[in-house]
Amino acid sequence: MSNKSLPFPIGRLELIFMMASLMSLNALAIDIMLPALGLISDDFGLTGENDRQWIVTSYIYGMAIGSILYGSLADRYGRKPVLLVTIAIYVGFGVLCAFSENYDLLLGARFVQGLAASAMGVLANSIIRDRYEGDAMARTMSTIMMVFMVVPVMAPMLGQLVLVFAPWQVIFIVLSAFGALALIWVLIRLPETLNPEDKTPINMSSVTSAWIGVTLHRNAVGHVLASGLMMAPLFAFIASAQQIFSDTFDAADIFVFIFAVNAMAMAFGNFINSRIVMRFGARRVSQAALLFFIFIAIIHLGISLAGWLSLPVFVILLAASMSMVGFTGANFSSIAMQPFGKTAGVASSFQNFTRTLISAAIGGAIGLQFDGTTLPLVIGFFFCGIASFLFILWAEQGVLFRRVQTVVTKEPLSPKE
Repeated sequence: MSNKSLPFPIGRLELIFMMASLMSLNALAIDIMLPALGLISDDFGLTGENDRQWIVTSYIYGMAIGSILYGSLADRYGRKPVLLVTIAIYVGFGVLCAFSENYDLLLGARFVQGLAASAMGVLANSIIRDRYEGDAMARTMSTIMMVFMVVPVMAPMLGQLVLVFAPWQVIFIVLSAFGALALIWVLIRLPETLNPEDKTPINMSSVTSAWIGVTLHRNAVGHVLASGLMMAPLFAFIASAQQIFSDTFDAADIFVFIFAVNAMAMAFGNFINSRIVMRFGARRVSQAALLFFIFIAIIHLGISLAGWLSLPVFVILLAASMSMVGFTGANFSSIAMQPFGKTAGVASSFQNFTRTLISAAIGGAIGLQFDGTTLPLVIGFFFCGIASFLFILWAEQGVLFRRVQTVVTKEPLSPKE
C-alpha cells in the first residue's frame, strides 16, 4: 500500500500505542470491575457465591461470539469504518450498564458491550497483519501486548479509586469515557490499512471458503487451539481473583496490588519476548515458555496438594505462570496468522472467535469451580498447559524448536517510522 492511499499516515510507535489502547478497552472493561463485584452482588441480592463472576464472563462470551462477525466486514468495508461503529456501540452500552435496574439487564448490556468490543482485538490483529509478517509481526504484537499490559496493572486500582468517591455505576461511565477518547483518536489519526484492491465482497461461499481454509490449516488451527487453552486459566483467575484474595487468603485490602504484580509479570514476559523473538524466532521462544509453564504448574499443584500453599508462594508461582503466558500469546497468534494475507480479516476473526470461545468456556468453567481454595484454579493451569502442548506438538508434526524464515516487514506506514 502506498503512502498516497493513507490520508493521515502515522508512525510505527503511534500505531502500536493506538492498537494497544484499542485492545486495552477490553482489559479495562474486565479488570476495572473486579473491586466492585462484591458490591454489585450485594446491591442485586445475588444468592450464589459465584454468580458475581458472570459480570466478567458475560462480557467475555460477548467477545467470543462477536469475533466471528468483524473479519468479513473489515475485509469488505475496511478496518477503520468497522472500528468506529463498534467503539460507538461499546460507549453506548457502557452507559446502559451504569443505569441497569436489574442484574439480567446488566448482564445483557455487558454481553453486547463485549460483542462490540471484540472488534478491537480482531481488527488490531488484522491491521498489524496488513503491515507486518512472521517474526516482525510477533515482535510488533509483543510490543503492543507490553503496552497493553499496563491496563491490567492499573485497572483494578482505578476501579478501587472510583469506589472511594462514587458508587459502582460510575465505573461504567469511566469505561464509556475512555471509549469516547479512543473513538476520537481513531477517527482523526488512523489511516485505512486495507489495500482497496484487497477488499473482498461478503458472500457465504467466500466466507465459508476462508473459514475452511483456516480450519484445515493444521499449523494455524493448532496454534489457535493452544492459545485458547493458555488463555483459559488467565480468564479463570480474573473471574475468581476477587474471591480468592478475599475469601481464601483474607487479603481483600491488598487485592488490587497483588493483581497488579501478576499483570506486571505478563508485561515483563511480553517485553522480553519483544526483545528476543527476532533473534530466536516465535516458535522457539513460545515453545520453551510453554514447557516452563507446565513445569511451574506441576510445582504449584504439588505444593497445593501438600497443603503448603501460602499467599506469598501463590503470588510468586502465579506471577511466574503469567510471565510465561506473556511469551506465548503474541507468538502463537502471529504464527497462526502467518499463512493468511489478503484474507487476514476473516482469518483473524475466525481465529479470535475460536480462541476466545475456548478460553471463555474453559476459563469460565474453571472459575465456577471455586470452592474457597485455589485448587480448582491450579488444576486448571496444569491440564490446560498439557493440552496446549499436545496441540503444539500436533501442529508442528512432532518437530519442535524449528525456525521458519519469513519476510521481515512490508513497506513502512510513513517515512516517520
